[in-house]
Amino acid sequence: MINILFLVVGLCVGALSGVVGIGGGILIIPILVYGFGMTQHKAQGTSLGALLAPIGLLAFLEYYRAGNVNVRAALLIAIGFLVGGYFGARWAQFIGDMMLRRGFAIMLIVVGIAILVEK
Repeated sequence: MINILFLVVGLCVGALSGVVGIGGGILIIPILVYGFGMTQHKAQGTSLGALLAPIGLLAFLEYYRAGNVNVRAALLIAIGFLVGGYFGARWAQFIGDMMLRRGFAIMLIVVGIAILVEK
């Protein structure tokens, strides 16, 4: 049953991500922490594992076909994300679970406020 729930989470988050272009981790991590009782570390690692390159391929192709992709920017961001993700994941292992969760929450709040006040 839990496997079906994980598939449903992936389907719902994937659909929403494809529609509005949000990073799936913004939704997946809170669902894993509060819905499945994972620690913040476990949820973040699981989210990263779920969001590896093949997951976004079909969505990327649809945007590409419609002419809505800057390939050069995407490649450069991917390279930066590769390196930054490695170091960020290493550093996160030294941060306590509650501190990591609070940092994640603050990041969500800041992004939300920035979007709300944008002109």
